[in-house]
Amino acid sequence: MTILGETALWIALPVAFWGTAVSFAGGRTGRSELVLSGERTAYALTFLLLVASLGIVAAFLGDRYDYWYVANYSNRELDTYFKVAGLWAGQRGSLVFWTLLLSVFTTIAVYQNRARNREFMPYVAGTLLAILAFLLVVLLFAGVNPFERLGFTPANGRGLNPQLQNYWMTIHPPTLYLGFTAFAVPFAFAVSALLTNRLDSRWIAVTRRWILLSWFFLTMGIIFGMRWAYEELGWGGYWFWDPVENASLLPWLTATAFLHSIQIQQNRGMLKVWNMALVVGTFLLTIFATFLTRSGLIESVHSFAENLKIAYIFLGFMGGTAAFCAVLVVHRLPSLRSENQIQSFLSRESAFLFNNLMLVGIAFAVMWGTLFPLITEGLLGQKINVGPPFYNRVNLPMGLILLALMGIGPVIAWRRASRRNLRKNFVLPCGMAAATLAGLWLAGVRHGMALTTFVLAAFVMTTVVVEFWKGTKARARIAGEGYLVALRGLVRRNQRRWGGYVVHAGVVILFTGLAGSAFDVVQVHEMLPGESATIRSAFGHEYDLTYESLSHSRPRASDDVRENDWRWTALLTVRQGGEQVAVMRPERRFYPVMEEASTEVGIRSTVLEDLYVIPREVDLESGTERATFEFKVLPLVPWIWSGGVIVAVGTLVGLWPAAGAQSAARTSGGRRPASRLAASDAAGRAA
Repeated sequence: MTILGETALWIALPVAFWGTAVSFAGGRTGRSELVLSGERTAYALTFLLLVASLGIVAAFLGDRYDYWYVANYSNRELDTYFKVAGLWAGQRGSLVFWTLLLSVFTTIAVYQNRARNREFMPYVAGTLLAILAFLLVVLLFAGVNPFERLGFTPANGRGLNPQLQNYWMTIHPPTLYLGFTAFAVPFAFAVSALLTNRLDSRWIAVTRRWILLSWFFLTMGIIFGMRWAYEELGWGGYWFWDPVENASLLPWLTATAFLHSIQIQQNRGMLKVWNMALVVGTFLLTIFATFLTRSGLIESVHSFAENLKIAYIFLGFMGGTAAFCAVLVVHRLPSLRSENQIQSFLSRESAFLFNNLMLVGIAFAVMWGTLFPLITEGLLGQKINVGPPFYNRVNLPMGLILLALMGIGPVIAWRRASRRNLRKNFVLPCGMAAATLAGLWLAGVRHGMALTTFVLAAFVMTTVVVEFWKGTKARARIAGEGYLVALRGLVRRNQRRWGGYVVHAGVVILFTGLAGSAFDVVQVHEMLPGESATIRSAFGHEYDLTYESLSHSRPRASDDVRENDWRWTALLTVRQGGEQVAVMRPERRFYPVMEEASTEVGIRSTVLEDLYVIPREVDLESGTERATFEFKVLPLVPWIWSGGVIVAVGTLVGLWPAAGAQSAARTSGGRRPASRLAASDAAGRAA
């Protein structure tokens, strides 16, 4: 199977070049047989890349250490599911996996549009196949062929980095890759629209679900990565502004801006050039994330080995793509003129524009901080790193503005907001925000950023709840339905809008969870077995932690070197109010073969907070088993993960196929005429 996989990878390259050439030629000449040949190439490439990927997996499962990639990312002791995940564990396999996912999405896009949008498809297929051809060239000629053989066969492999031996890492990279590759489809449609001069909003309507799908996977991938960092890195945090973390955040920021600004183009015919810039920029940032991870130019726990050849190739591809798209946009500027202008500062267009400016501003700050070490090293010969204080100082104020705009943009009127519109939509949310401010102030909350976040969260959440209530009430009154049935019908009739509100609610909860870090409590204790320590939560209650015992394993002199050679595990009991509420077993693991250590923290989660125990050091030489622990009480951290789940639900609501008017009428049993159904929908929109 492995030999078959390698053969398939080499066959895929000329197939990709053929498909690219005939697709563009078919679009240029209008010859349908060439277009069809290019589209069939996408199916062939998906099959070939699937065979290549299965070949890599077979090499991992078969312990084929005569292959360089397997020898460096696996060993006999590794669990089977981590061997399967070896496909994306390292640079070489992850590039194959990336290419496979892109070919799958290319195939889906071609199949979906086999009988529609035919004017776009030659250039859509050609663009996607050109990207695939580029990735295949990198794989086969840039020194990263996953099927490269060693001159000998080691008895065992080097193994997988212990920090990657976590179930979140089996789903975090693939989810991000899905987000990165899915956005290539909207980019290809944008290029096709520029080449064919079909620059109305149709290409946006065709790709809206693709944009939302990419955003969904990017969001989930980032949250999965945060969860991995929280559980596995053993420091009690979930985001450190690491360069590769930043690289995944950048396309998410611009894709979020794009999702909002396309509403202005679809409703008002504005921001056409801006939207082209965003779609091209987001695609380039997905490539930039690949470049940053694989070039080795930055230091990161996520990055792969240094490969300057890949760095230059990816830089050249990004530069060439940016120049090509810039020329196309300039050439089509007359067709990209806005049909309307912003009429008032108090309008939905204005709110969405400010939303875009904040998102792009954050992206620029993150990009600058990420590249600054490389810039200083190139100009001054000294690498100056940028730490979390810079990102927090610059991005937190803009993040709070974004949070406020989430409560303003969706409900303020298009063109110009009247006094009645402002009073109707904002009196209650502003009142709830003021009540939240007063309540928290009386409770003793004085942290400025956190207090502002909680107040804005109350404002935005109130707008979301009020919108759902008004829409449901109006539909129930007009359609004669119960409230639950009316709510379901309301959402089904406009899933894009109401799914967006659910996403906003999830983001509010997530922001609230992030703000809880202002009230973290941290203590370090050196303890002997039997001793206890007390830590007080920001909510006022106390935890009593008792260090009961320590168990540890050491290698015997007769043992061979093993992957997991030594570990020690502490047993702690947790009491609250005199009652035992948890038993925690944090541990440290040592991997001599990898010359690495990993920390398995203890976590006890409640609705309001996490109790987090980090094992630091242990004294085994004296026989006392004295250990050092870092205890943390982290308020509202569970809200981060809950907010992520709600964001996922809202996005899936927006992605779910919409119910047609006829099916909705059939569901109601035909008890009301179509005119009343339309009236109820109009009432929901007006509300």
